[in-house]
Amino acid sequence: MHATRSLLLVVGVGLASPALLPRQAAPPDANYWIYVANESSDIVSRVRFGPDGIEEEKTISVGWHPADLDGAHGLFVAPTGDHWYLSLAHGQPYGTIWKFETGTDRFVDSTTVGLFPATIAVSRDGSQLFVVNFNLHGNPVPSSVSSVFTPFMRETKKIETCVKPHGGRLNGSGTRHYSACVASDQLIEIATDRMEVNRRLSLTRGAEGLVSDDRRGAVVGGPEACKPTWIAVAPDDAHLYVPCNGRREVLELDASSLAITRRFPTGAGPYNADVTPDGRQLVVSLKGNQAVAIFDLADGNETRVATSQNVTHGVAIAPDSRYAFISNEAVGATRGTIDVIDLRSKTLVATTQVQYQPGGIGFWKMEPVGR
Repeated sequence: MHATRSLLLVVGVGLASPALLPRQAAPPDANYWIYVANESSDIVSRVRFGPDGIEEEKTISVGWHPADLDGAHGLFVAPTGDHWYLSLAHGQPYGTIWKFETGTDRFVDSTTVGLFPATIAVSRDGSQLFVVNFNLHGNPVPSSVSSVFTPFMRETKKIETCVKPHGGRLNGSGTRHYSACVASDQLIEIATDRMEVNRRLSLTRGAEGLVSDDRRGAVVGGPEACKPTWIAVAPDDAHLYVPCNGRREVLELDASSLAITRRFPTGAGPYNADVTPDGRQLVVSLKGNQAVAIFDLADGNETRVATSQNVTHGVAIAPDSRYAFISNEAVGATRGTIDVIDLRSKTLVATTQVQYQPGGIGFWKMEPVGR
């Protein structure tokens, strides 16, 4: 595999007006909207990108406590497009999931889940939500994935999985939920019809393979540990992609057998990932390199694109497979940014400043120009 690095084309940072695209970049023929959670602000940003540039067009204040941060962490827009969901991680003691209308951004309802809820996934019909309870500040004990019935916003079950689950995703058919165990070094597969763990895969180098449920409380460290942070599912449900934050690689797994089929070397800190809807490219945020790795899934070749700020975090991809939207947390009193990467030219074509520590990111909608 070889890597090429694209030029960083920052097209403007600011909130007063949309930033203009560079002349050499072909403008988009649609407007695109995303939502992003700013964890150190308790603010959700709605960002629009289109032919006239990119802007943070709206900010939505969230959280219970005006004098303290509640930690707006994970964000997911339902596939139905009518609601978006937010995990507020710092509860007393438990965290919550909040439900909002898209467009109006009106608060609808909320429910209590587990300790430090993080990544959210929602079924295609919008009725079922799963959230991993990361338990960041607790003892290293098995935590869980909460299932929530969204019409009534009621937690229906806590499914005990592993130590520090993260990066949960549903497959396209909705039959399986996958999550990564950062501390237990495992991938967890939940059968959604039974609401229980179906398979458990060790990701530790030299010990990779299916393991029994008595490993749910395992804590694994050292240079052989994968330290998985995310799961990406191919559009056809045939493969899974697991960033190994501790080993500078992404694993490709056969979803049927859970066998490792390929390994993609990366830079430092592979963190979030997503596959383009056309199934051709894998986009991986490199939290330790201030960059994004784009892999051609046909030949495995990588293109590296530098981002506008450090601590590169979230990935969301437009349904036309043309653009990837990337959240960059930044550090300290520096406000984070949202970058837009053109997946055809593999260049950064737009960026805008948002609030403090943008992380969880979700794609809402695209509309052709003129509508």
